[in-house]
Amino acid sequence: MATRLQKIEGDESVLLRVTHSNLKTFSADIRFSLQSSVESVKDKLWRKCGTSVDSMSLHLYDEANTQVSILDDNSKPLGFYSPHDGYRLHVIDLDPSSVTSGGWLEDTSLVEKYTISQEAYEKRDGTYRKFKDKLASQNPSTFENKIPENYMEDLRVNIKVGDRCEVQPGDKRGVVKYVGRAESLAPGFWIGVQYDEPLGKHDGMVKGTRYFNCPPLHGGMVRPDKVKVGDYPERDPFEEDEI
Repeated sequence: MATRLQKIEGDESVLLRVTHSNLKTFSADIRFSLQSSVESVKDKLWRKCGTSVDSMSLHLYDEANTQVSILDDNSKPLGFYSPHDGYRLHVIDLDPSSVTSGGWLEDTSLVEKYTISQEAYEKRDGTYRKFKDKLASQNPSTFENKIPENYMEDLRVNIKVGDRCEVQPGDKRGVVKYVGRAESLAPGFWIGVQYDEPLGKHDGMVKGTRYFNCPPLHGGMVRPDKVKVGDYPERDPFEEDEI
């Protein structure tokens, strides 16, 4: 008990892997202060995954995936439950009508998409296709200098799926989900990243091709020279006040 109290009273934190009962692709490494109350932890997670504080049940698992405890007292500090770096904090959404239920935040096939016929597109002015055709007619040599198929192949060698990373510009952090070519974009090699925050443009599908899976607006396809891999835990923009 003395050790537990010392941990709670000290200015310490713990890095936990967070998962969600409804969001199967949601997984994030988040650092929490051991002094934060369970209610504060829930409030932080609400900002991340959308489950309301009142509808959230938190279950703590150790590295062997064995349930250690249920964080059932909102007034207690997180340190009371003795979490350790590498433990998993599982969010269970108890609200059957929650925004996270039914796959709406992950399955983009459930969202009605705007489409336009080829004929209608051709009649529009100011489209990218007409802009590109105009550039090609003015400077054909620009479009003759094609990007080689092995473009940036040397830079992608040390980047692997599952690596934590930081992406420029903007120091955006996330996890590498794809390494390879992307024919729907341009020749050469690309890195698919699932950002920790909704800073991306898609869910891993680009121009009709599925390269990886991630929550909507969390996906990005970038060149290898924009990616640094290493120990980049999720940056928490909502630092908790000390208790």
